[in-house]
Amino acid sequence: MKRFLAIVFCVVSPLVLAGTAVVSNENSGTVMFIDTATDLVVSELPTGGKPRGLALSKDGKSLYISEQSKGELIVVDVAKQAIVHRIALGESPEAIYTSPDGRWLSAAVELSNSVAFIDITRAQTEKKIDFKVKILGENPEHAVFHPNGKFLYAGAEEDDKLEIIDVENRRHFKQLKIGNRPRGIAFTPDGIKAYVACERANAVYVIDAVKHEVKSQIKVGQRSNGLTMSPDGKRLYLSNGGDKNVMVIDTATDAIIATVGVGDRPWNMGITPDGKKLYVANGRSGTVSVIDTVRLEKTKDIAVGKFPWGVVVID
Repeated sequence: MKRFLAIVFCVVSPLVLAGTAVVSNENSGTVMFIDTATDLVVSELPTGGKPRGLALSKDGKSLYISEQSKGELIVVDVAKQAIVHRIALGESPEAIYTSPDGRWLSAAVELSNSVAFIDITRAQTEKKIDFKVKILGENPEHAVFHPNGKFLYAGAEEDDKLEIIDVENRRHFKQLKIGNRPRGIAFTPDGIKAYVACERANAVYVIDAVKHEVKSQIKVGQRSNGLTMSPDGKRLYLSNGGDKNVMVIDTATDAIIATVGVGDRPWNMGITPDGKKLYVANGRSGTVSVIDTVRLEKTKDIAVGKFPWGVVVID
């Protein structure tokens, strides 16, 4: 298998700029590149350690990976599929995200109970964290920018709290009590609503993202986990780790409109820019499930590495 991947890499690497899903394999120490036209793995890049969170630069030329065991941010040149440098983040970083304007990258750093911010427009030369904001709760996992770029929502999974950071003023702003063990976070593109999946509450909390207040909750499946918003904001996709499925939520009504079976322990997901394909990392299955979001059915399971953690799609 390794020989096959190496041969394909030489052919496709100059073209891997669009139409590619990237999956992080936490226990294999690799990321894999999947052609979204064929849903085939076309190449594999060793990163070492435990790669987890994935994010892209605004132009899609740089891939960012959080590496848990060494506490690093790995920066990859997408066209060359090569690691260009590493930046220290702190002990046990988890999910990473980029700001709407493409300037900032956020990293939830578990053991320091903080969110680290890196100015990625200067990261290649300065290679350092620009600032950190401590949260009040413990163990942040996701730290997602509000669509206006002025605020950031982070879930403190050990304290059942949603932490809100004022990015402009670089300070903690507010804390909201939500359900047990908050995980995935997603905003509607207009910035009016946010959703937080609470794993042990088997619920998704709906947040008024203008007033920064809890609005309601949606009862969902067992071990509700990852959240991905459709590009048009009309649908929210939720992975239920204990039920081996993905639920589809209508954001206009907050009603569940479909449930699609996937692999064992679905985790974080990525969606194509046209919203027609959803890629779901199934941790215990060692696969990525592909969901046709038009027909709302699974079309394929792609064998990847050990314990896939998340997916990001290069548009």
